[in-house]
Amino acid sequence: MAPKIPSDVALNPATIQFLDHSPKKLFINGEWVNATHSETFPTLNPADGQELTRVALASPQDVDLAVQAARQAFEKGAWGKMNGEERARLLWKVADLIDSHADELAELETLDNGKPLRISRHGDIPFAARHFRYYAGLAGKIEGSTIPVSLSDQFVYTLREPMGVVGLIIPWNFPLLMAAWKLAPALACGNTTLLKPAEETPLTALRLGELFQEAGFPPGVVNILTGPGIPTGAAIVAHMDVDKVAFTGSTEVGREIMKGAAQSNLKRVSLELGGKSPNVIFADANLSKATRGALWAVFSTAGQECVAGTRLFIERAVYDQVLDGLVAEAQKIRVGSGFTPKVHIGPLVSERQLERVSAFIANGRAAGAEIVTGGVRLGGELTSGYFLPPTIFTHQDDGLQIVQEEIFGPVVAATAFDEWDELIQRANDTRYGLAAGVWTQDIRKAHQFNHAIQAGTVWVNSYGLFDSAAPFGGYRESGFGREMGKEAIELYTQVKTVWIGI
Repeated sequence: MAPKIPSDVALNPATIQFLDHSPKKLFINGEWVNATHSETFPTLNPADGQELTRVALASPQDVDLAVQAARQAFEKGAWGKMNGEERARLLWKVADLIDSHADELAELETLDNGKPLRISRHGDIPFAARHFRYYAGLAGKIEGSTIPVSLSDQFVYTLREPMGVVGLIIPWNFPLLMAAWKLAPALACGNTTLLKPAEETPLTALRLGELFQEAGFPPGVVNILTGPGIPTGAAIVAHMDVDKVAFTGSTEVGREIMKGAAQSNLKRVSLELGGKSPNVIFADANLSKATRGALWAVFSTAGQECVAGTRLFIERAVYDQVLDGLVAEAQKIRVGSGFTPKVHIGPLVSERQLERVSAFIANGRAAGAEIVTGGVRLGGELTSGYFLPPTIFTHQDDGLQIVQEEIFGPVVAATAFDEWDELIQRANDTRYGLAAGVWTQDIRKAHQFNHAIQAGTVWVNSYGLFDSAAPFGGYRESGFGREMGKEAIELYTQVKTVWIGI
């Protein structure tokens, strides 16, 4: 079954071949297998609502089989005997394979997620390859330390060892990239893994499993289980032989994962959760750059980013000027299928997500916030897809739902501010703390903001930049633990202290 795509788009033959093999199977112990109960579910193209292919739904029994395979590989297989250099070679090979299959992976990502093809091809896919290379470089450099202690007849040192079997549960906004963010450090540290992609976007994770096979990873080291949060994700969290779970997604689901971990074996948990990030434009900023930056801080990926700068604070002296600029630029943004040339943003990922975002928009309007552009589902030739235009609210009430709750769609709430103390209080008036942005040409003011704001990442005169070497994570209800950088090694290792009498 070939996917339904615009007639002027020619898919890579490898992409069509991948989709034609339906239903897609689970990857357990180095083999592609049907789900135990033969259950499947569809994955849809959000640009038109059409089914792309069917995918196996992993039951708790399937999860148990994968955990057994991962435990065997960790404790008795070849993987546990490999040193860091050997693991690095395999990770580097995965990166090379991602590069060589980049066109195909980008097409699958755009079909399944909806984002523009050029962003998949020139953003997400290359970044995923770089991520594997970064952690390949660290695989042989995971080390402990020697510790001088008060007892002169003792030599004390630490070892940093892998956690064991690790469950990795990822979201749908950056499917392949989120898989890389978690798989690369977990494997570099010597763990074995269960990867559960989001049920909305399983395709690139499954194709990645084939690349792991081709790279020569031993059976059981990487297992890929497709299915929804219940039962598949919940079974991973509850399993008594899973040592750690790393999750990226909503704060609400993060709470359930912590409960499940506590009620099973007190497994370690790291969480990268929701955000409601403040983005601040001071009057002394380069306003042209700041306006464009604020635009893409929220409308990139159709607003489906946890770091999206959805609370926009503009100094009153330039409020009207910046707002007019935002509206004018937002109305130029081209919305459409990710395969349409020169399109800027694609659809929301699912009908459920479209309904959720639309409900937020209706609530904001009813609560008295003013929509100055957007807010209505797009029709015409886009009617069958899940498309919303860039939507800008203005408001004077920070207590509104659209100001306090994560929307995860192309919606920004803009407001004016007057004084520094007022700004900081309002910017920090959120249960989240994932990211923030500030636009100013006064470096002293920027540093003051960096210290005052309660967020895990702050961008100054830019927004949404990432690198494999730079740690990323949140404060407050945005989670704990840091993805990327050397800090991610701490997520997937545990420390052993050794005392030697001399």
